[in-house]
Amino acid sequence: MSSFAHTPAGRVAQPKPVSEEERRTRVDLAAAYRLAAVNGWDDLVYTHISASVPDEPGHFLINPFGLSFDEVCASNLVKIDIDGNIVGASEHPVNATGFALHAAVHAARTDAFCVMHLHNTAGIAVSLQRNGLLPGSQHALRFHGYLAYHDYEGLAFTPAEGERLVSDLGDKPAMLLRNHGTLTTGRTVAEAYVLMATLIKACEIQLLAQAGGGELVLPAEAVAERTAEQLYDGGAVEGGIEWPALLRKLDRVDSSFRD
Repeated sequence: MSSFAHTPAGRVAQPKPVSEEERRTRVDLAAAYRLAAVNGWDDLVYTHISASVPDEPGHFLINPFGLSFDEVCASNLVKIDIDGNIVGASEHPVNATGFALHAAVHAARTDAFCVMHLHNTAGIAVSLQRNGLLPGSQHALRFHGYLAYHDYEGLAFTPAEGERLVSDLGDKPAMLLRNHGTLTTGRTVAEAYVLMATLIKACEIQLLAQAGGGELVLPAEAVAERTAEQLYDGGAVEGGIEWPALLRKLDRVDSSFRD
């Protein structure tokens, strides 16, 4: 068992011991925020990545509202319940309205340990296109038959929209929210992050290809379906190989996410 001590401004002391499982989740989630910042996927202080608290059903970790992604660390992540209420002590508020989307997915999907929602430019741009993500690259083919869409309903996220969103999502691991952004779920933080990285790159490739102005060459449907199944890999959890390398990369840049 371990606990967090008092830390400099921007970090919060935990009032009781934190389990090793929660500690690992906190480090992984903080790393996902920092990596998103390094990649330029953040949007000022908006959007969120949430993760379930191991062995605490109905409790989740989320970023302190008002901090940029590169300020998030393991100890200042805030623990909340499914309604967005803070559990325990925190020096920071949370964006309960922003968590509502996450809460709907967490509640509906037992496999959604981590929910990642971003307003990245490429994802929004492709979400505007009527045909959405085309099966034009190997990255895009990971989502061929595995990508959901949800139509834009405005800024306020209501319980009724939450029902529609999770219905649209179904059992798929990723979604383009029309006119809004991207969403991925993961059985681990690593899986949600790697899926998001793959989806964003697929969107970037599509936009660059379309900007070239020429006719796009897409693989035959049979090839697209076969490749998608190969990349699905029988439902294996993704991110296990990539995540340690990403943590090492982040450690070389700034290891304070572990604090």
